[in-house]
Amino acid sequence: MPSALPDGEPVPADGALPASALAGAAERPLAFYLHVPYCATRCGYCDFNTYTAAELRGSGGALASRDNYAEVLSEEIRLARKVLGDDPRQAATVFVGGGTPTLLPPAALGAMLDAVRQEFGLAQDAEVTTEANPDSVDAASLAALREAGFNRISFGMQSARRHVLAVLERTHTPGRPEACVAEARAAGFEHVNLDLIYGTPGETDDDWRASLDAAVAAGPDHVSAYSLIVEDGTRLAARVRRGEVPMPDDDVHADRYLIADEALSAAGFGWYEISNWATSEPARCRHNELYWTGADWW
Repeated sequence: MPSALPDGEPVPADGALPASALAGAAERPLAFYLHVPYCATRCGYCDFNTYTAAELRGSGGALASRDNYAEVLSEEIRLARKVLGDDPRQAATVFVGGGTPTLLPPAALGAMLDAVRQEFGLAQDAEVTTEANPDSVDAASLAALREAGFNRISFGMQSARRHVLAVLERTHTPGRPEACVAEARAAGFEHVNLDLIYGTPGETDDDWRASLDAAVAAGPDHVSAYSLIVEDGTRLAARVRRGEVPMPDDDVHADRYLIADEALSAAGFGWYEISNWATSEPARCRHNELYWTGADWW
């Protein structure tokens, strides 16, 4: 009977990395991705590793409590320090994603960042990003995040049209993402991104153009635009299977991508990576670029 184990060697009990993974490490930047798996509600299209309060209720364990999650994650960072030993590299970028990281209080996110700072240090020009839902932050929490050391923030706008947000099961109201950009700028964030999704069932070309116009008018220096993918096991997939909504069309996706590139380019955003546009080279997401260029990340 064939082995059920994947190809390769098993991970050592102490978490040590193979020599091949460490070869040439001194020449590569080091980045950290910190995952916060909590969401207030689960969007119908999402297949990320996330958990709502209802899903966690009664499950026990560290994951069930937001209160101690920062310490659990900080333990993982300390493990990284042990595994990497005397590796002298500081963190070039830190990206806190989810889930909805800003369901944790700013102090908890700051504690996670402090763990990276204490164990590895942050490069002088480190890019430090957190994702946020528009209805999970306010002016005070954004100011606290900036004070904690975050200098880039990414808001999940997705669409400016109420009926599109409803299909995506997003909970914020149209106009709130644009207000978040202004609040983030007032808090001192140097770089602000808005995430958009195109190809949602019921969205028209005009709806998509309106979302692009609203995003540009809000004044971010970065826009990410992603085609809607129907992932197996999601509520959206079940709705498509039952015939409640149509499967997104590849040709429509292609047309919307061209509309995005035309609109964003006209507004002064330069395309630099599949789904991303920035107003300048410093506005690009360096953390994302490190993935693409084969840097080291934990």
